[in-house]
Amino acid sequence: MKLRKYAAIALAGAMCMSLLAGCGDKKDDTSKDSTTASNAEATSGESTDASAEEENIKATITVWGPAEDQSPDYGEWLQGRCEAFNKEHPNWDLSFEYGTCSEADAGKTVTQDVSASADVYMFADDQLQTLIDANAISELGGSTADYVKSTNSQAVVDSITVDGGIYGVPFTTNTWFLYYNKKVYSDSDVKSLDTMLEKGKVAFPLTNSWYDAAFYLANGCTLFGDGTDNDAGINFGGDNGKAVTDYLVDLVANKNFVNDESGVGISGMTDGSIAAMFSGSWDYKALHDALGDDLGIAAMPTAKIGGSDKQLLSFAGSKAIGVNPNCEYPQVAVALALYLGNEESQQSHYEARSIVPCNTNLLESDTVKNDALVTAQNDTFNNTSMIQPFVPKMSNFWTPAENFGKALLNGEVTHDNAAEQTEAFNTSLNTDVAE
Repeated sequence: MKLRKYAAIALAGAMCMSLLAGCGDKKDDTSKDSTTASNAEATSGESTDASAEEENIKATITVWGPAEDQSPDYGEWLQGRCEAFNKEHPNWDLSFEYGTCSEADAGKTVTQDVSASADVYMFADDQLQTLIDANAISELGGSTADYVKSTNSQAVVDSITVDGGIYGVPFTTNTWFLYYNKKVYSDSDVKSLDTMLEKGKVAFPLTNSWYDAAFYLANGCTLFGDGTDNDAGINFGGDNGKAVTDYLVDLVANKNFVNDESGVGISGMTDGSIAAMFSGSWDYKALHDALGDDLGIAAMPTAKIGGSDKQLLSFAGSKAIGVNPNCEYPQVAVALALYLGNEESQQSHYEARSIVPCNTNLLESDTVKNDALVTAQNDTFNNTSMIQPFVPKMSNFWTPAENFGKALLNGEVTHDNAAEQTEAFNTSLNTDVAE
């Protein structure tokens, strides 16, 4: 089953912290700059002539990214790529100041004070509408937009496109899938969640609203129609919704179910007390270090909901590099954003942290193509996922979904009140946050 909708992902993450505001005094300029597009050509790693003709600029650029990308444990990937970028632009005398900001928190933190935020930052595409509404992200044009379009699938391009405009340079698809212990499960076993629960303990983050929609989406419930119709609302109610709630009541009661929070899944996979968990590429290294060749990876399984096997669907989207429209030197910022997301940078990101590339050329390379992690993520993205909506009313979804997961765990939702609780849940999903 393949669903494609415009949108992206929301994850929980650490609070973003900036070290300093970059680019000195920033000007309020939200328009696309013709200089930006022409100078961006050099950042694909294919042109040196453009770099030689660049005007002389001396500036400090502030860059925000996740802590892992700046950690010595992963080769200080972000610092290394910024310094490599600097060397490729001899007419630009650049220094860099780095801040720690997870992609998931970019929308929250950048918008707190746009003018004092990073010139270049990474974001998950579910943050995009928030960033646009706050005038905190630049629309990219010219050769920059052309590069994005020519090196990514249409689904990835769609994930960072709003009203025809491209807002960021994608560097990975973003979704979650199944990790499992091959000593416990066969390739056939992991096609069904119910089969897995019969053979071993399975961790699932039921109180994380980015995950628990998977069951409702599997049974025909909808988010904003095709995912793009803000006025269509959310439909997790009715008979379809009740059947899912009944399934989740049984899931929580199953002795082999474990709610995955605070690292329970990884620690359990490591010590052998848990046989499977659901997560994304960010947990691959820790799990592979613990299990080695016994680590299995697969796309989403089915679940027997209402008596029939239904394909679970994870949210999917992309992560990208954005540019602050208040930066004093947009030509530098856009060129750096493109450089951090280009083919060479995605290759080194993959080697440093197993960040699955989305560049279409890299995806065809033998090394990447034969990687089980890449295969699982791409199979999930292409076949067992829904591109997460980022229409404005999607903001109504997260807290009620989290609370409903908690109510299920606490035993507040039962088979006896499943219909009533499902309708109340659906009502809360369609209630504006401000109300």
